[in-house]
Amino acid sequence: GLTQASRDAVLNANYVKAGIKDLYDMPHDQPCMHEFVLSGDRQKAQGANTLAMAKRLIDYGFHPPTIYFPLIVHEAMMIEPTETESKKTLDSFIEAMRTIAHEVETSPETVTGAPHTAPIGKVDEVTAARKPQLCWSC
Repeated sequence: GLTQASRDAVLNANYVKAGIKDLYDMPHDQPCMHEFVLSGDRQKAQGANTLAMAKRLIDYGFHPPTIYFPLIVHEAMMIEPTETESKKTLDSFIEAMRTIAHEVETSPETVTGAPHTAPIGKVDEVTAARKPQLCWSC
């Protein structure tokens, strides 16, 4: 089963990559293994950085992927679908990423203000880093 699981992970990653490569910059435009990295440079130039796009994915029901890694790719977002994801879930993710790319073009404030549907809205990351509250009763 391990060989098939590996093949499925590679297939899933290449399927997602093919579904969004026309809207996002791909610094390594070749078939990938179980993950691929895209660059949000195009979207950043239009007003929404990779962090904002990752937060926007929350509104579409997806856990944000790893961002800003690897460091050699500007505005990096690492997409790593697992071998157990259904085609329906992969298609939903592709549609969310495509929608986010179009939102950046038409209303970047929708993306930069995300998440909108999560119990906790956009966090003030500067204050959180400078004055962390490390206990529940603070």
